[in-house]
Amino acid sequence: MVRPVTTVNVIPNLPQQLSRLHDLAYNLRWAWDHETVLLFRRLDPDLWVATGRNPVWMLGLVSQERLNAVCDDPAFLVHYNRVLQSLDNYMSTTNTWFKQHYGHLQNPPTIAYFSMEFGITECLQNYSGGLGVLSGDHLKSASDLGLPLVGVGLLYQEGYFQQYLNADGYQQENYPINDYGNMPVTLQRAADGDPIKISVPMPGRDLYAQIWKVQVGRVALYLLDSNIPDNRLEEDRNLTDRLYGGDRRTRIRQEVLMGIGGVRALEALGLRPSITHMNEGHSAFLALERIRLLMVEQGLNFYQAKEIVAASNIFTTHTPVPAGLERFGFDLIDEHFTGYYRALGISRDEFLNLGRENMGDYQLFSMAVLALRVSSGANGVAQLHGMVSRRMWQWIFPNVPEQEVPIQAVTNGVHALTWVSPEMSQLLDRYLDPAWRTEETRQDVWDGVYQIPDAELWRTHERRRERLVAFARERLRTQLERRGAPKHEIEEAEEVLNPDALTIGFARRFATYKRATLLMRDLDRLKSILHDPQRPVQIIFAGKAHPHDQAGKEFIRRIVNIARDPDLRNSLVFLENYDMRIARSLVQGVDVWLNTPQRPKEASGTSGMKVIYNGGLNCSILDGWWAEGFTPAVGWAIGNGEEYADSDSEQQDYIESEALYNLLEQDIIPMFYNRSRDGLPREWIAKMKASMRILGPYFNTRRMVQEYTDMYYMPSYQRTAEMTLPTLEKGLKFYNWRSGVEKAWSGVRVRKVEPSATQAHVGAEIEVTAVVHLGPLTPSDVQVQLYYGKLNTRGEISTGGTAIEMKPQNSKTENGEYTFKAKVRYNTSGERGLSVRVLPKHDLLPTSFVPGLITWA
Repeated sequence: MVRPVTTVNVIPNLPQQLSRLHDLAYNLRWAWDHETVLLFRRLDPDLWVATGRNPVWMLGLVSQERLNAVCDDPAFLVHYNRVLQSLDNYMSTTNTWFKQHYGHLQNPPTIAYFSMEFGITECLQNYSGGLGVLSGDHLKSASDLGLPLVGVGLLYQEGYFQQYLNADGYQQENYPINDYGNMPVTLQRAADGDPIKISVPMPGRDLYAQIWKVQVGRVALYLLDSNIPDNRLEEDRNLTDRLYGGDRRTRIRQEVLMGIGGVRALEALGLRPSITHMNEGHSAFLALERIRLLMVEQGLNFYQAKEIVAASNIFTTHTPVPAGLERFGFDLIDEHFTGYYRALGISRDEFLNLGRENMGDYQLFSMAVLALRVSSGANGVAQLHGMVSRRMWQWIFPNVPEQEVPIQAVTNGVHALTWVSPEMSQLLDRYLDPAWRTEETRQDVWDGVYQIPDAELWRTHERRRERLVAFARERLRTQLERRGAPKHEIEEAEEVLNPDALTIGFARRFATYKRATLLMRDLDRLKSILHDPQRPVQIIFAGKAHPHDQAGKEFIRRIVNIARDPDLRNSLVFLENYDMRIARSLVQGVDVWLNTPQRPKEASGTSGMKVIYNGGLNCSILDGWWAEGFTPAVGWAIGNGEEYADSDSEQQDYIESEALYNLLEQDIIPMFYNRSRDGLPREWIAKMKASMRILGPYFNTRRMVQEYTDMYYMPSYQRTAEMTLPTLEKGLKFYNWRSGVEKAWSGVRVRKVEPSATQAHVGAEIEVTAVVHLGPLTPSDVQVQLYYGKLNTRGEISTGGTAIEMKPQNSKTENGEYTFKAKVRYNTSGERGLSVRVLPKHDLLPTSFVPGLITWA
């Protein structure tokens, strides 16, 4: 290898008339605008496919003759100008949702959204799966809504791996190098033309990174890249090679770069976020850097700065099982943070306490615990996942009832325009209010699906199924050729699948809890389902296992080898190298989307949401989003939401596979093939319409980002502004108040609780009196609550207890005690329990449930 002395960036030589093709290629709004995609495809259809739908690379390859030819093509120029006008209108629109709702703010916030991966389009391989695609959809909807938001992450030279299968069907990994010069990314440069760089501390040295920008509609995404000559060590240059690659040392260094380096990158770009959103705990180190900056600039100590910074941090957890959390040994923390925590003015133990998690007979530093301790708001990604998260993290909030642990839920969604097929979008344009494209959360808009003639909806869906079958055949043939399969097997790929058969899709990360092989527990029964000549069924699988997940790889190998069975070859297919391109084809063409996780291990799942907008139907375990989305009108549930211990997984698999077979044989397949005289499956179509009408307005990222804005971003911004503007006076007063409350809390006791009666008739009121010792605190510092509810079999107030505020009745007694009273009315009979609790109270507290600050009678 020869190291160059300098580099030259060669760019396409576009005719002046077509110069703004560059603007269209570098703004990834084209990823959700069918007209722009059609324009690039029209320019050179073969190159569009050959470059993996990458317009930047395509513009560098298209011949000068072709460019000159389209300059003389009036139809192309009309199309080109129409697309340009659409982009310009989109970018210049000021009457956005955010402007309508928060335009009154004199100083609108800057929201920074940090994520380890971003899946925006397949030509930017910076994602592995659902987390990244969700992050990409979050940015797209933030753009549509006009949010003042930027994204922050890492740019991976090798991205996530490319999957291929060996002759035995075992997953292999390939890591092609990304050529940034042919990707829709732009290196950020200073006024003198030099790249803008930042550094973060590493053991014995600094690590340097440059910054790339990806334009996602109105939103900028900034990605850090350490592969630069400033880093003399190869391990430093290679740090951003692979997403989720390397060992634990590589991982912590990536997260230092994303968290600490991400904040420094925004500073270098002149962007100081008012709000930071940590999408999973990978970026939690960002809070420490924000604290350090405030300490340096305002002369604060660590705890003063932490109180103020935490008010503007939001944390979203996506992990419903403890084993999936990001944790590091204390040795790695010592290696990478000894100098840093000294700069923060805290001890090693104080630093470790920020993320300390007991693992039984040892402890680790948990990124999720750190994120929870330095945030003012936290949420799961579905209602069920919120419940699971509250249970999982209750230990951080001792003595707080599980249902009141301050972790809420914002159910995930998908960006509808990214995932709806061109054919379906044209159909919706004809029959729905045009607002379905820009206000997809409106129920009245989706009521319009009942105006679509059954025949038109079915024909549109059948066309997409036909396209899916053609796509699958082409992909299967290509992967067989690459694998060196026999000629007859390659030729047979042209005949697999049936464009008229009931088509089931299963595509996702091949983690074992997702149980990709559940449908194959009884192969004879599966064969009888797939081989009914009158009612054929076919299944298309796709998905990657993590390179270190041997069990997940074994699932793939088993499916591929089962698919080689002569009885199944034409009706069961596994497509290699699952990415957003394959995902789009599947969700736009399948009849049924299958999901079989072990409840409650699926945090949300979003793949099934994507079929909603294409007329597909879901059949799933009641887990993740489907636990709240399911009704019999819109799809099918496998089981009734039962949960099993890990030790009962074999029994669970048997019961739920039987339930799935029964659903297919007795409900799904008969309904699909029950045709009226005109050949239409009327009952099925009614279910398609109900799914679109009921689920369409809710399970989209427009609603999701609106909820994040209304529930988290803006309340946090307003609270932070109150603490810091025009000075830090209120913030420091709040810190002093909280410090005083924490010091005095050990003296808070509920001395006495007296109900006016121990027996009452239904409808009668009981007055409860409590005597509370507050020490140096006053009733204005606390809220005293009466807590009551039904008793469980252990004599405890069961989940779902109710709390009401008790009113102070007197001034402080000589003993430092106050009397509080409240009345409760019981509207049903039975044995009831009641208690009294004391919580801190302050206008700037984001929640009353502060770890360690709750006292019960």
